[in-house]
Amino acid sequence: MSDKTMICLYTCGGGMRGLIPALIMQRIEERTGLAMTDMVDIFAGPSTGAILNAALNIPHPYQPDRPKYKARHLVRFYEREGIRIFPRDAFRDFRGLIHDFNNRLMKIGTLNKLLSHGHYDPANLGRNLRALYGKAPLSRSLKSLIIPVYGIDRKNLKAEQLEGESEAALVHDKATHFQDGGHALWFKNLKFRDKEVSPVSDVAIYDAIMASCAAPTYFPCHSFEAQLRGHKTEITGIDGSIFDNVCTTYMGALRHTLPKDTNLIMIVLGTGRSNRRISKADWNKFGSLGVVDPANDLPLINIFFHAAETALFEAFAEEMGDNFHILNKSLVSGAYKEDFPSTQLDDASPESMRRMKNFAEMMVAENYSTFETVCDLLVNNHKKKAGKKKKILDYLGID
Repeated sequence: MSDKTMICLYTCGGGMRGLIPALIMQRIEERTGLAMTDMVDIFAGPSTGAILNAALNIPHPYQPDRPKYKARHLVRFYEREGIRIFPRDAFRDFRGLIHDFNNRLMKIGTLNKLLSHGHYDPANLGRNLRALYGKAPLSRSLKSLIIPVYGIDRKNLKAEQLEGESEAALVHDKATHFQDGGHALWFKNLKFRDKEVSPVSDVAIYDAIMASCAAPTYFPCHSFEAQLRGHKTEITGIDGSIFDNVCTTYMGALRHTLPKDTNLIMIVLGTGRSNRRISKADWNKFGSLGVVDPANDLPLINIFFHAAETALFEAFAEEMGDNFHILNKSLVSGAYKEDFPSTQLDDASPESMRRMKNFAEMMVAENYSTFETVCDLLVNNHKKKAGKKKKILDYLGID
């Protein structure tokens, strides 16, 4: 493995199905005997993937160069806290429907407040994320960390250019036709070749993750303050999965920031693919409400989430070549699909936990060669970096 090799781990979004990549990370750590931050250079991914990535990068309070959490701690996080974040609520969809009906026709303000818009209480998620991250700023992440957020209030946002970033960056102020309305943001703390590249903003990890997890119809948007160009700015953000996938992260957040001679390896840990076929007859009978109805598995929203990735995936995979490795599996087709986890983001039931654990085992078993290759690449990356560090310490005469 070249000294110029870097490994980026991209962890997909998927709500409670974040348990699946957490279980796979636990398997990797058990197989290698190393923490994920010992082996990975760059962590990326939205929503529940961002929860995992950020937690793995929180420094230990007594050993600040070591991670506070291992993957097994995050497995336990989903098992223990999932039902608190997504409490069982048979009437949530109904409240959301009445809220929409009231919004369109009756416009009764008191009714709006009582119905809570059909959202889960963000305080439950907030308490758990605060317990994970405390007040740690993004700048303290152990390794490079990228957190995607979609900013819905463009008037408050100013695009940032990182030190050393090329003019090809997608969020520069020169893109004047994108100055109004919503905007994709990547909050980044990048460290390349022992050189730190300043983060896009001085932001608390907690706030960036709360925004990246604000999935439409599940949680309200999250507003927070961040330092942009030395000025306090209020950002209102929603789920980074709106725009982010492994292809857009590479094209929009990484490729133009990497040293030109970098040999980048991309590893993707999925939460199960939910992109399903829709027949002509079904599509035509959905109507304007049916395309966003949870009873139909939110077909239009699923299309929005998958369209950009499917458009870019072939070109991305061709550019990456043998440096692209993915561990994922369909949730809607294949043998034993009757025992697969739900495609719903908020199923935290014991039965769902059981199904997700089985699904993670199946994912590894069906992709065992890829799993072994990934483990070997990660171990070799650690050995290369550890050897380089030892040479520096020996040269300085430090034991």
